This record gives sequence, C-alpha cells and structure tokens, in this order.
Amino acid sequence: MSDLLAARSQMAMSLAFHIIFSVIGIGLPLLMVIAEWRWMRTGEAQYLDLAKRWAKGAAILFAVGAVSGTVLSFELGLLWPNFMRFAGPIIGMPFSLEGFAFFTEAIFLGIYLYGWDRIGRRAHLASGVIVALSGVLSGIFVVIANAWMNTPTGFTMIDGQAVDVRPFAAMANRAAFAQTLHMTLAAYAALGLAVAGIHAIMILRGSTNPFHRRALAIGLAVGAPASILQPISGDISARMVAETQPVKLAALEGQFETERGAPLRVGGLPDVERRETRWAIELPNMLSLLAFHDPDAEVKGLTAFPRDEWPPVAIVHLAFQVMVALGTYMALVSVWAAWRWWRGRSSTALAGDRLLLRALALATPMGFIAIEAGWTVTEVGRQPWVVQGILRTGDAVTPMPGLVVPFLVFTVLYLILGIIVVYMLRQHIARLPEQPGDPSLPRSRSSGQALRSGQAGNREPGTGDSATADGTSSVASA
Repeated sequence: MSDLLAARSQMAMSLAFHIIFSVIGIGLPLLMVIAEWRWMRTGEAQYLDLAKRWAKGAAILFAVGAVSGTVLSFELGLLWPNFMRFAGPIIGMPFSLEGFAFFTEAIFLGIYLYGWDRIGRRAHLASGVIVALSGVLSGIFVVIANAWMNTPTGFTMIDGQAVDVRPFAAMANRAAFAQTLHMTLAAYAALGLAVAGIHAIMILRGSTNPFHRRALAIGLAVGAPASILQPISGDISARMVAETQPVKLAALEGQFETERGAPLRVGGLPDVERRETRWAIELPNMLSLLAFHDPDAEVKGLTAFPRDEWPPVAIVHLAFQVMVALGTYMALVSVWAAWRWWRGRSSTALAGDRLLLRALALATPMGFIAIEAGWTVTEVGRQPWVVQGILRTGDAVTPMPGLVVPFLVFTVLYLILGIIVVYMLRQHIARLPEQPGDPSLPRSRSSGQALRSGQAGNREPGTGDSATADGTSSVASA
C-alpha cells in the first residue's frame, strides 16, 4: 500500500465512522425535544420516558462522536499538512464556528441531562432546543468547508499563492447551500426512519407497549418529511454538480461521450477500457433534463477531460446508484406513511398497518447506508483533487513514510471503540420499563406471553429503569 493510499484510506475510515455519530447528533436531540414537548402538552408518561432515554443515548453517542471528531482534526494536520497550509487561512472560519457550536451543544446537553429536577420545565425544554440547533449548526459549518473544497472561492491565485483572502466569500461558495441542505435532510431522514423502523420491528414482534407506538410516530414525524423533501434537494445538488464539476457528473452517471439529449442510466457497470456503461437501463434525454432542465442540453462526457483527471468511475457510479435507490425507497415509504396517517389521523393507524410496518423495518438501516454512499460520491468523485482544480490530493499528503502503520492502528482502535459503543447501548437498551398493553394494536400469539413475563418489572415510566420482555429501546436507532 502506497503512503498516499494509506493516508486516504485512514481518512476515509475515520470519516465513515464519525459521520454516523454526526448524523445521530443532528437528529436525536430533535426527537428528544419533541418527546418532552409532547409530555408537557399531554402529560403522558411514555413521552417523558422517551425523552429521558433518547437523552441518555445522545450523551453516549455524543461522547464517542467527540472522540472520533478530535481524531479527524488531528488527521487533517498530520496527514494533509499541505492542504491545511493552503486552505487554513481561507476556510478556517467555518471550522472555528463549528467548534463554538460543538461546545455550545456540549454545555446545554449537560444542562439537559442533569437539569430535570433542577430547572423549570420551559427552561429545560429550551436547553434541549439549543442542543438540537447546535447540532445542526455544527454539521452545517463542517459541510460548508467541504463544499468549498468542491467549489473553491474567496481568494485570488497569484504565482501559486492564495492572496486577497475573503473568508465570508469562501463560506458562501456555490455548493454551500445545496450540500448543507442535502446533508441536513439526510440526517433527519436517516435517524427518523431508523427510529421508526426499530419500533416497527418491536410492534411486529407482538409488543402492544404504547411506548413503541409513540416512538414510531415521533420518528416518522422527523424522518418522513425529510425523506419526501430529499429528492428535491438532490435535484438542486445534481444541477450544482453539473455546472461546477462536470467530470464528477459524467462519472456518477457513467457518461463517457459528450452528447446532447444524454440518457439517464439506471444501474449498469462502467467499463473504462471500452468507454461504455454496460447493462444499464437508459432513459432517453432524462440526464440532460434533470441536470440542466433542458432535454436537449449538452452533457460533457469523461472523454472531454484529461485521463488523469478522471475519478474512479465504477466506484462513483455504483455509490451514486445505491444512494438514489435507497433514497427513493425511503421517500416512497414516507409518502405511504403520511397517507396512512392522514387517513387515520392517529399513530394507532400507523401501528396497525402491518405491511407498512414491514416496509419501515426494511428501511431501518437504509438512511445510514445512503449517507455513506453519498459521501463516497462527494469525496471519491472529486479525485484526483483535494481542492477542485487547485490542489491535487497527491500534493497535499505528508511526506512522512510508513503511513500504513497508523492506518492499521487506527483501524483496530475504531473497531474496539465500535464494540464498546455497541456494548454500552445494549446495556442501556436492556432496561425498558414495561407499559400496559395498548388494546388498539393487533396482538400476535407471543404478545400475551411477552406481556405476562414483563409484569414483574412494571414501573412508572420516567422514574427509573427495569427489565422488560421487549429488551429494546428507541436508542437502538443508533
């Protein structure tokens, strides 16, 4: 393994690990705030229990996210010193603002966790709102920095040096709005549908615990609107890529030749040697229409660019197909859930539709897989550039040899950290207080036995933890 490949692999592994916790840090605080607000409005104890359990899960995952995020910040300086030397003065501001948002989130998460009996209800809810807003802002500032790498601006290049640096102009780069919108919606969609899917599984297994029905409704309230809006943000992102990174568009669509009325390819495998995408279903003129809103618009193919500026075409194309397929499924299931709720006007109508519950259960991991695939498109699709058209990845890496060693060490550390997180969540998940059964839900053959086995552990929600027949919790969405 070359040092460049080792450095890229270590960065990819770190980002792939950290992004899961970033997504949860954006979405989970919103769920706990909604649950607490519903408790204040209705007085139903299940909502209070949901808020407390999601808050504990958020604390565990926030801690791990802080560790992995700190590692990433060191890796930027140690593995990519030339990138930081060039880009630091230009995009240092969004990184600094992300630090402020992070510390704000940490402070108010502490207030939220330990302030239940120490501050007023409205003040406590307000602290949760600040946690939710800080999590979103933290993600937005980081994505703004990445958007700048795709559409660099806010400086003037003279004799190979960046001068006349304008930090605010750099933050307002052309890709900033499209990428931040797409990523924020993706975070809410992934976490919301994961929570809904977990509790759909519990209901399908026969649990009549109203805890699951309420968690299902809150998860869909967050995830369904985001999933339905995501195709719109995807269209905005695709048109931005078509205008600013045409070689990336050609790679993710498997478009080798420049042509007007270019077709949209569904599936297929790009063959770089033969300059064609094999086994794809082609929809005539659709790529030109989607990318430029003109069915006869010209789309540049990969052959219009130097061969050494092509990204790994097969990886980018397949990752894009996975992202679009999973996002489409999530949007369709969300439309179905919204229609079902509109027809029934209650969470009971959602929980009583077993076919919908099965569809939600299938969607549980899809949002996170789609996010990983989307970031693969973004980062691998920009290669061989670390700053599009300005700085190549090979020129940004450290000259230090032996980078395969830290790559292997950090891989092992992340595996250990992942095992610890799973263990901690399992311990937390295993203590769910049993609630009285909800007679409005369909019961399976095993539900009566499950309820009887949990009677001894029955306790008023929100006052403590106890064993349960379900053996699960909404924090399993992580």
